[in-house]
Amino acid sequence: MTKPSSELERKSATAARLFDIRRIIAGLFVVYGVIVTIAGISPSDADLKKAEGVHINLWTGLAMLALGLFFLVWMKLRPAQAPAAPEAEPGAEPGSDAG
Repeated sequence: MTKPSSELERKSATAARLFDIRRIIAGLFVVYGVIVTIAGISPSDADLKKAEGVHINLWTGLAMLALGLFFLVWMKLRPAQAPAAPEAEPGAEPGSDAG
């Protein structure tokens, strides 16, 4: 029994969105950004001296969070679409090999 093409198209679009690389990149940047930001909130005196007085972990963590959120917004505004099915040659029968 074959499924209607609209259901297959829906499942294909869902799979394309699920495995969108932007989701993976965003997730990693957000997770690591949170970790680095927490580490940078209260640095030790030795860490500040190494970084010449700059709260480098805090700024790097915030930048990573911003980049992760950028990817999430980009994914929301321009969702991935399933690739279009290849068109058959005119006159060719469905299911037959042309080559």
